[in-house]
Amino acid sequence: MFEDKVLLITGGTGSFGNAVLKRFLDSDFKEIRIFSRDEKKQDDMRKKYQNDKIKFYIGDVRDINSIRDAVRDVDYIFHAAALKQVPSCEFFPMEAVKTNVIGTDNVLTAAIDAGVSNVVCLSTDKAAYPINAMGTSKAMMEKVIVAKARNIDPEKTRISATRYGNVMASRGSVIPLFIEQIKAGKPLTLTDGEMTRFMMSLDEAVDLVLFAFNNAEQGDIMVQKAPASTINTLIKAIDKIFNVQSDIKEIGIRHGEKMYESLLTKEEAVRAIDMGDFYRVPSDKRDLNYDKYFEEGNPTGLLDEYNSDNTEQLSVDELVEKLLALDEVQAELANWEG
Repeated sequence: MFEDKVLLITGGTGSFGNAVLKRFLDSDFKEIRIFSRDEKKQDDMRKKYQNDKIKFYIGDVRDINSIRDAVRDVDYIFHAAALKQVPSCEFFPMEAVKTNVIGTDNVLTAAIDAGVSNVVCLSTDKAAYPINAMGTSKAMMEKVIVAKARNIDPEKTRISATRYGNVMASRGSVIPLFIEQIKAGKPLTLTDGEMTRFMMSLDEAVDLVLFAFNNAEQGDIMVQKAPASTINTLIKAIDKIFNVQSDIKEIGIRHGEKMYESLLTKEEAVRAIDMGDFYRVPSDKRDLNYDKYFEEGNPTGLLDEYNSDNTEQLSVDELVEKLLALDEVQAELANWEG
């Protein structure tokens, strides 16, 4: 499937890009291109892997010309470049729009013009029922994806999106923060202990993208089923791993945060297709030529939204097992002198 193919990863120096490299560096890919803004992170990645198969492109998804250079002769794109920190996007919402919405449009335009055959864009649970600027920009990103896909022959360029929940130990997430606070002897900063979040590993995030790559139809949004945990359970699990009893500092819910996250809205759940470990949300392929009056509508199901409150809830021991399977947690544990 990947023999002599060229893959481009936008935002490729992040957690997802590293997970993809770990998975595919020894595969049949002829070349894996890393596109990102930060030359220091690219240099760190270059030194870490020291592999001629990896090619680095400095640029910004906001600049379509830099993307056009990177997509030349590319077969596939995993579009992961994004502004994803909820509080910072609340204070700078237009920056989120420029990167997450306009940047995605630039990537798709360049991909279509270059004849890239398959583009998978990474979205987030915050795009479902968005209440913050980051989620709203990702919801608009999904609309751009569906709109672009509607007018493109899938035999030339197939476009899809993945929507996933909290990726454990990814950069900027709560697990590395809690571990850092434990190692510094500081209290853990708690927003709300009853807040729930999906728990996915980086490997599972890559699995979702590959499932979309292989199974999505034009304009689809693919969702992976995932268990969840309360923040209280997460704290107990991390304390158990590091054999500590952490003090807690309650700081309250941050700007734009939800008590729980949704991967499927109720409206999407009605038409979603259950594919085992995944849901497929088909794109709406209707055009603007609606009848003046509708004689009948689509049947409405009774399914609820799929969220981090009504999915499988992990126990402390189950979450400990998931956390100990992460290389990042094992590395922190190996250096722990507590």
